[in-house]
Amino acid sequence: MLYRELLTTELDKQRDDFRRFSDAQASDLTDYLHKLQRLNGIEYVELQKELAGKNAGAIPSNELDRLKTFSVAFAESWANHEAARGWANEILQNRTTFAADGSQLFSERDVSLPVGAIQIGWFENPHDQARRYEKSAYFEILSPEVLLQEQEEPVIPETRVGERRFHAEVEKASEFLLKKRGWQKRGERMPLAFFDGTLLVSFSLPQTDLQETFIRRMVKLVKLSRETEVPIVGYVDRSYARDLMNLLDALAGAQTSNKQTLYDANILHASTANFSQTLTNWGDRTCFCFSKRKGLNLFLDESTGEPLVGFTYLQTTGEGAPARLDVPAWIYEKGFLNEVLDVVRAECVIGLGYPYALETADQTAVITMRDREVFLRALQDFARREKLNFDVSRKAASKGRRR
Repeated sequence: MLYRELLTTELDKQRDDFRRFSDAQASDLTDYLHKLQRLNGIEYVELQKELAGKNAGAIPSNELDRLKTFSVAFAESWANHEAARGWANEILQNRTTFAADGSQLFSERDVSLPVGAIQIGWFENPHDQARRYEKSAYFEILSPEVLLQEQEEPVIPETRVGERRFHAEVEKASEFLLKKRGWQKRGERMPLAFFDGTLLVSFSLPQTDLQETFIRRMVKLVKLSRETEVPIVGYVDRSYARDLMNLLDALAGAQTSNKQTLYDANILHASTANFSQTLTNWGDRTCFCFSKRKGLNLFLDESTGEPLVGFTYLQTTGEGAPARLDVPAWIYEKGFLNEVLDVVRAECVIGLGYPYALETADQTAVITMRDREVFLRALQDFARREKLNFDVSRKAASKGRRR
């Protein structure tokens, strides 16, 4: 249990640290809001000239030139949530949305041999009364042989479980993209797949072979979306990306920021005495930007050198910071961006601030503490029945009884 008096005492001891961080954040915020104000007013031709050859985290698309603002207001407004749901139902009617998510188990400390498991849940909703939605799950055991088999570089078993989970989530998304290929020829409304997290898988340099496989798998998914012309969006509810900050630094002629007090979402949500909030109302978004993050050369098209992925920030709640949407660049280039964003907004209306498809996939995939107990007991029963030389630790069994 947590002892409230110990918590209060520790917070009091850290008071000065919290205060220093808060003061530094306020100062940094004012600095970046000034830079963002300049971005809103600069001519697009001048912007391109100033960013040429610089290591900017992102490059604004020509939406900035066309709309003359970095913040794009959402045109719709409603008197109540019932009206909002009516709009959302119109957007989603007869349109298939999809999401997949995963959970994992790893029992190295609880079982005498390393054993893992993954569960992938998915939700495919045609939003058609004549057709049923599909909500299902896939479960896979990762045996000690799979987790300990030789590989080119040392990988701890728990990492291998996470690797398999990631690849399984991508596989389910890929299956949906292939399934919906040809939707235009069939006269269907544009489908949309949600990926839970960023499409821009990023690791510090130098990258290991394992990390590079994650990146290449995601690049392959993005290219499959372009090939099939089935949109996919990487939805990041709480983003800690600093691509916009790096863009603003590059525009100001400053070094890439190493400040740790702010993220892009903080800046877009903040308001001060001198600056109003950039994304003011529900549904507002930033203009589309192409990602130019350092170290992600694999996300550049081989033939053109242009980014394969971009992003926009979307205000999906009334009070919280905006969500980041990673969007394959082809969606913007083909003119599908506004329709895609309306589908995301509609899903967030139904899901009360979070895409309903992702929420349902998460609920389908989740493995609870109770599920973990069931898993360990099943392993123990299996070992006894098959006369295998492994067992569940007494500590794990004790925890199961006491919690």
